Amino acid sequence: MNAHKSPFGIAALVCCLLVVSAQSLKAQTANANDELRRRAFDLFEKNNMVDAVPLLEKLNTDNPTDVLVLERLAFATFVTAAGATDEADRQRIRERARTLAVRARDMGDNSNLLRVVLESSPEAGPKFSDRKEVDDAMREGESAFAKGDFKGALAAYQRVLDLDPNNYEAALFSGDVYFKQKQMDTAGQWFARAISINPDRETAYRYWGDALMGDSKVDEAQAKFVEAIIAEPYNRNAIAGLTQWGQRTRTPLAHPRIESPQNSVRRTSDGKVEIVVNPASGGKAEDGTDAWTGYSLVRAAWMSKVFLETFPEEKNYRHSLAEEAGALRAVAEGISGSLKDGKLKKEQLNVSIANLMKVHDAGLLEAYVLIARPDAGIAQDYPKYRKEHRDELRRYLTEFVIGAR
Repeated sequence: MNAHKSPFGIAALVCCLLVVSAQSLKAQTANANDELRRRAFDLFEKNNMVDAVPLLEKLNTDNPTDVLVLERLAFATFVTAAGATDEADRQRIRERARTLAVRARDMGDNSNLLRVVLESSPEAGPKFSDRKEVDDAMREGESAFAKGDFKGALAAYQRVLDLDPNNYEAALFSGDVYFKQKQMDTAGQWFARAISINPDRETAYRYWGDALMGDSKVDEAQAKFVEAIIAEPYNRNAIAGLTQWGQRTRTPLAHPRIESPQNSVRRTSDGKVEIVVNPASGGKAEDGTDAWTGYSLVRAAWMSKVFLETFPEEKNYRHSLAEEAGALRAVAEGISGSLKDGKLKKEQLNVSIANLMKVHDAGLLEAYVLIARPDAGIAQDYPKYRKEHRDELRRYLTEFVIGAR
């Protein structure tokens, strides 16, 4: 049958042409979206977040399932908030950024960029300074930075430092400007200045580590990521820096496995302290695990009276560094005695006991406790320990965690 004489054939031809036309339109749209995506991502990489946001918004509207677009939209939106001079505007923008970040997370995104947004407060954000002229200059710098105007940002941050030489953020953000421009040595100088202002904040160490990684200085970067953890060991961002370094260098990272029996020490209703023994956690003399009895006894003594004797200024008992390290030390010293007497053989020690002995013999029990097994009570003892024992913390991380021996 001749198609052009058949009603059915004509309909089929029209339908075919419509399909071809639709496919052509779809291809054109796809090409346009690809070009828009390229432009948006290029602006994002150049740190021009202000101009990137509307393009990313359009891409997200056209394809809400593109998780990379959503991630970058959330982060770019978040960055632009800092430059807003009105507090209500800052809060609105940050709330929008957080909403976008939650959507990206629910779609499976777990990038570090996204974590920055998710872990930030949805409020308007902290003031950079109580002095209006300093706060205004910082926001001017942040606004310029969000537009990719690096010269303007540096000028604003310098004005801040002229007004307030100890402004950590101004020094830190100046380093970040040079980092974005791949001037890593200059970035490092600014990060060093931020650290000199406050050595107990993790951000400048971590940023410096990123800059060193950008220069392929892997060992120097490792040292900075370690310092970030020493500065703030309970900050997830600090831990993320070393974790990423381990992934990129294929270096295993782990705390030594030291598992104590699940016995509990508790205070009864009449004020007495008792040890509740878990029947499934009985120790064996031949592998040293029976020494864990000493751990429970020391902890019971601390709960009943030693804590108040050691910390008379504190009214309520808390689990402390001294208690936990002392309890672990009691186990290690018991094992040392048994090894010396020949009652135990080193090669027969339980894995946890053997690892405990390595940490104990290295003189790093306190550092291990503070970084590997802290709780709310133990964490209160960290600032004082860090002030006096930074080297022990550094040794623990480099000798035990990195390389996971």
